[in-house]
Amino acid sequence: MCDTFVVLPQAALAGRTLFAKNTDRDPNEAHEVVVIPSADHPVGSQVKCTYVEIPQVTHTYSVLLAKPFWIWGAEMGANEHGVAIGNEAVFTRIPCRKEPGLIGMDFLRLALERAKTAWDALQVITQLLEKYGQGGNCGYNHPMYYHNSFLIADPKEAWVLETADIHWVAEKVKDVRSISNALTIGNQFDLASTDLVNYAVDHGWCRQREKFHFARDYSDFLYTTFADGKQRQACTASALTSQKGNITIKQMMDLLRHHRQDVSWFKPDRALIGADVCMHASMGPIRGSQSVGSMVSDLGTDLQTHWVTGTSAPCLSIFKPVWLDTGIPDMGPQLTGTFNPESLWWQHEILHRYVIGNYQARSRAVRQVYNDLQNQYLTEWEASTASPESRRNFSEECFRTSRMELSKLIEQVKSDRHPGSTMFYYKQAWNHYNQQAKFPFQID
Repeated sequence: MCDTFVVLPQAALAGRTLFAKNTDRDPNEAHEVVVIPSADHPVGSQVKCTYVEIPQVTHTYSVLLAKPFWIWGAEMGANEHGVAIGNEAVFTRIPCRKEPGLIGMDFLRLALERAKTAWDALQVITQLLEKYGQGGNCGYNHPMYYHNSFLIADPKEAWVLETADIHWVAEKVKDVRSISNALTIGNQFDLASTDLVNYAVDHGWCRQREKFHFARDYSDFLYTTFADGKQRQACTASALTSQKGNITIKQMMDLLRHHRQDVSWFKPDRALIGADVCMHASMGPIRGSQSVGSMVSDLGTDLQTHWVTGTSAPCLSIFKPVWLDTGIPDMGPQLTGTFNPESLWWQHEILHRYVIGNYQARSRAVRQVYNDLQNQYLTEWEASTASPESRRNFSEECFRTSRMELSKLIEQVKSDRHPGSTMFYYKQAWNHYNQQAKFPFQID
């Protein structure tokens, strides 16, 4: 389960497009951040996606990808031309294809590698969708099949694209927009596949063409309800609308950290159902997802800055700046689903999994340290973008200092011997996740 949102220049304080996403996956599904350089390819060559091969184009653009370690595609990313895309799982009345094919994350990467604008990316995805369809397992520890929606942005415009198998509908964003794990486009849209309405009428989902409503007619009720996407989308949409005209990068980060309860008494173990923008896993299957990676992008016309956590749980993480032309600072060895403290993602899991044993007490120190450091990074950011060399140095310094603070915080929370009142089922769920990942401790 995920959340993605965008702010166009007229709604942002700095007058630049802002883009943000949390990706919610299995708790041990380590999330990597990588840069794939631009490349030329022989005419007639193929590209191997997660499951299948399709014809390659002769040139692919440089891309920044935030992705599950085992998947070719990505949950979110951006390219050298300032196009940024995030995808969401959506559940429709059309049965998902279980045979291996192109999955939503593949479409996202293919579009970033092939498109110079948001409009071009929309065309890439819809053309590939109509030609190849979508299908295949998207789950890590357990099979999961779904259709996809996409939020596609560039420095000037943005589009929402929602799909149901090979059928699709698109809406041009006016100022602010968010999507989650539910269809959101109704009877007002700008583009659609040719048989979208006829298909719904033929299947009895819509009695009259004049009353067609994509979200109502195509949504699957059960999965959409338990994914809680409507509530989360309403939350992000309301927050963006109320701040329209004054939205900043920091507010985008804070929204990715949002919990529906006040932070002073929020506890991630309080329920077996429900979902937040900052998602914390509990006992499955309804709350089996964890926010394992986060990204916020400032899409200026001349320069794009991407802020990534490279870690899970944005409420316990800090965003660090990266740029496509300077590469990504060392984040440790290749990620897998097994604990490796040499990698940034798994090192942060030590902090994360100690904190959730007594979240209210142990998270306070983490939030204070990271809030101060985050504000420092944001203050220094504008003065550090003059040249590739200065940006590279600034990015590396942010990663270095944040990792130093991470090590200190780990020792601090380890020394806390006060047990929390963590619910039994929550402990059981996370201790199971820890065993699966060969994690070195159990939640107390």
